[in-house]
Amino acid sequence: MTAETPEPPSLTVYRLLRRAIIEQALLPGARLPEDAIGEQFGVSRTLVRQSLGRLEAEGLVETRRNRGAFVAEPSLEEAKQIFEVRHVLERDVIDRLIRRISVIGLDSLEAHVVQEERVRGKNGPVSIRLAGEFHILLAELSGNAVLARYVSELVSRCSLILAMYRRRHSTDCAVDEHRQIIRALRERDPEAAKKIMDDHLGAVAGRAELEEPGEDLETVLARYGREMTA
Repeated sequence: MTAETPEPPSLTVYRLLRRAIIEQALLPGARLPEDAIGEQFGVSRTLVRQSLGRLEAEGLVETRRNRGAFVAEPSLEEAKQIFEVRHVLERDVIDRLIRRISVIGLDSLEAHVVQEERVRGKNGPVSIRLAGEFHILLAELSGNAVLARYVSELVSRCSLILAMYRRRHSTDCAVDEHRQIIRALRERDPEAAKKIMDDHLGAVAGRAELEEPGEDLETVLARYGREMTA
């Protein structure tokens, strides 16, 4: 049996930093020093720089001249534009799914919602990530790889928006609405599915209040860095 090819370190660092941002452990505006990240994750600054560059291309990190990299801080206007585009793309996802989604695809969505329910009220950061991944899975099942990539980027950037402007994150509402979307897809009812999606995204966009400060950088990096040797 051929041994599984190990994941390149730069990809692992990218994946873990991205997850820390999406789970809102690293909040908008947090500084991302290459030396601290490299030390915690046990990799070179060159690999860290590559990972940060990839995150910057996705809009999750921004580089400030002579100051280094920071978790991106979307403005209110940018936030509105992101949600506007996300509305349009996710409605297109629904149209495509109504035409092509299989029983296997529907079952995979149901399995994902079960994961969401298991952590509901127990692990806020994971709940946030899983809620976003539900929408990414919907886009992936549409069969259009380009559409799925754009939706994935927008969902990730919405996590930054929620971290900066949300009032409260309610996973209960999200899980219930996700189940309603699946039900409408099973019934091949595009109008019902799109209305639920519109209401769902509208409710998310309507939460606007700053969050409490998160953990310090060293604590976050140490927690996620442990997976480099797991």
